[in-house]
Amino acid sequence: MIWYAVLLMAVAAERVVELLVARRNARWSLARGAVETGRRHYPAMVALHTALLAGCLGESWAADRPFDAVLGWTMTGVVAAAQALRWWCIRTLGPRWNTRVLVVPGLPLVSGGPYRWMSHPNYVAVVAEGLALPLVRGAWLTALLFGVLNAGLLTVRIRCENQALVPGRTPDVPGPLSGTAGAGR
Repeated sequence: MIWYAVLLMAVAAERVVELLVARRNARWSLARGAVETGRRHYPAMVALHTALLAGCLGESWAADRPFDAVLGWTMTGVVAAAQALRWWCIRTLGPRWNTRVLVVPGLPLVSGGPYRWMSHPNYVAVVAEGLALPLVRGAWLTALLFGVLNAGLLTVRIRCENQALVPGRTPDVPGPLSGTAGAGR
């Protein structure tokens, strides 16, 4: 159980690094006239991702299920692959990557790296990690709850990003649940 707590702390530390990168990148984008959309759903996203880590630890501790080596090590591999994909996205987008939806007018869409094959590869990483991280220690209720809530949130988020990335579009005033983990497609 201690190694799982260490893994969760490492993921939490990685999130802090992401937020620091996002803050730096936000300054870069805003200095170039970036427009932010989707502010209203951003707090829900932060809360859900924080709850994922707490749920992983809480359920694994409370349920005290035995470690299933095949599932646990396989899911650990999926978590590692998700991290690699996430950082490939961050590297590909460079200063344009953010946890908020910030779009610098006039910049072309990014079409390199993982964006060569899909529109939102960072969210593939989010989904994979959100399901795999709890399953490392058999926290299947946390995986299920995160999966369902994240599906709803990603529906809003991806719609928001897609609308924000339409060339020449005037951003809407943020509506209910209207904020990017990258302004690239």
